[in-house]
Amino acid sequence: MTQGRKKIYIISGERSGDLHASNLVSALLGIQPDLQFRGMGGSYSQKAGVELAVDYSEVALMGFLEVVLGFRKVLKYLKLVKKDLLSFKPDAIILVDYGGFNMKIAAFAKENNIPVHYYIPPKVWAWNQKRALKLKAFTDHIYSILPFEVEFFEKYDLKVNYVGNPLFDEIKKFTPHQFFFQKNELNYQPIIALLPGSRKQEINAMLDRMVDLVKVFPNAQFVIAGVGDMGEGIYQKGLDSGIKVIFDQTYDLLSHAVAAVITSGTATLETAIFRVPQVVVYRTSSVSYAIAKNLIRVPFISLPNLIAEELVVKELIQDDFSVQNLQSELQQILSNQVYKGYMLQGYDKIKEKLGNESASENTAKLIFQSLQV
Repeated sequence: MTQGRKKIYIISGERSGDLHASNLVSALLGIQPDLQFRGMGGSYSQKAGVELAVDYSEVALMGFLEVVLGFRKVLKYLKLVKKDLLSFKPDAIILVDYGGFNMKIAAFAKENNIPVHYYIPPKVWAWNQKRALKLKAFTDHIYSILPFEVEFFEKYDLKVNYVGNPLFDEIKKFTPHQFFFQKNELNYQPIIALLPGSRKQEINAMLDRMVDLVKVFPNAQFVIAGVGDMGEGIYQKGLDSGIKVIFDQTYDLLSHAVAAVITSGTATLETAIFRVPQVVVYRTSSVSYAIAKNLIRVPFISLPNLIAEELVVKELIQDDFSVQNLQSELQQILSNQVYKGYMLQGYDKIKEKLGNESASENTAKLIFQSLQV
């Protein structure tokens, strides 16, 4: 190893975080090509140049109850990552989203005098806001991708920069496939995109009710945005209903869709940026939902509404997530031009708030500057 070569440990815990981590790694390597990366992530991080100690797919969990039941599994990988972190002896650690796991790693890194950079910090403003004090104690710098977060974090005297939103970095690289319909053997009926999520628990919880829409919209074709790492089997309910599943072509799908049904998460903001009218859905175990309902301190769960600070897209959560409610909302989107127009105006306001900065490049420059100190 070249003397003086800087080493960075980077951790992401699900697909979107892995994507953003990979873009950040690429931006850092663009500044300093001999940086050495190791950590936890997925295929995106690995392709960008991260040597994986742990593949995030082995750890991913969702929901309060599910995390409790899977605690031993999480504990196992926490120990593994901590041990690997000490062995690697990095000059800094970059944590990307994945708050529950990464906050524990942040505390451990701080105890061992490893500088902690948090890119896409936990949404502590949503519930248990005093966790911001832990963020202050365990991190050296925060890089926020949501403009409204800065004011919140500054109240707790954290070092924070709004760096722009990393989705724009990825979307800028996208070019629509000229023969998308032919490539995927689609007909030319209007497409309603179904995005059931990127984790197994999400897909299992959301897909069955999404699939039931086929019967009530016979003049549209429903297409599922499949995640290649998941394999075809998890989408069997859709396949059995005659729905086409296309893998790892979400942006192409959104660029051709007239409407979308989206599991709450990063995809809701991607859909807004593509200006596709959407209905946001979410369902978890009754125990997890009851806990979350008592803890959450924000009026919305979807990113478009949180950024706009008003209701732009309909949210169907838990018991409201029914086929009847989905049908009603989709009919509004497809037939009521005033309603659709209001949603699209909301999307334009969101894009204006987010700006057009390159989050990966901005964050890379700030982290690199800290490595030189």
